[in-house]
Amino acid sequence: MVAQLPEITPPVEDYLKVIYTLVRERGEERASTSAIAERMEVSAASATNMMQKLAEMRLVEYVPYRGVSLTETGEKIALEVIRHHRLIELYLAEALGYSWDTVHDEAERLEHVISEEFEDRIDAMLGHPTTDPHGDPIPPKIGRPPAGSARPLTEVAIGESVVVRRVSDRNGELLRRLAELQLVPGTRVRIVKRSGGGGAMTIEREDVEQSIDEEIARRVFVE
Repeated sequence: MVAQLPEITPPVEDYLKVIYTLVRERGEERASTSAIAERMEVSAASATNMMQKLAEMRLVEYVPYRGVSLTETGEKIALEVIRHHRLIELYLAEALGYSWDTVHDEAERLEHVISEEFEDRIDAMLGHPTTDPHGDPIPPKIGRPPAGSARPLTEVAIGESVVVRRVSDRNGELLRRLAELQLVPGTRVRIVKRSGGGGAMTIEREDVEQSIDEEIARRVFVE
């Protein structure tokens, strides 16, 4: 008999996507249950229950008090959903005129339901893009996206000149503020000075100085 694959529901896909993203963002082998619960906006108990379920489905390797990592199957599903999400974001922005602060929520709803044919048609129409509107890499059809070397603006030294590569896409208000400051992928900035011991700083963009707070600086990733 051929083994039957477990039912992959939208909540399962969402958890796998979050685990993949957290591991990638933090450069660690495992994602903690508390970090997953915070990102999913659920209780720690709910996240733990889901980790146990995903482990039973052989989509994750879960070790209590040590966190969770994706299995090969779990990672494949996560990457497929992320590919859908980021292609949809770009399609909404370029073909339908959505602003970059609204595409995330729309893509969250659509990523679970589009067919592989629709995904391929969007990809072809957009010219096989490699990044979404926020600079995040679009996973290839097969395999993983390349490892990035971007770091948050808070880690850049005074006097250093860097280029914005990607920004966090989870906060629409923040994205609107970044658009006003023109801190978008491709923009070159130089760190002029820091304010006190926090992450607030003054940056220079096209000979114009701007002050930004820590909340903005730690959500802008540069190279």
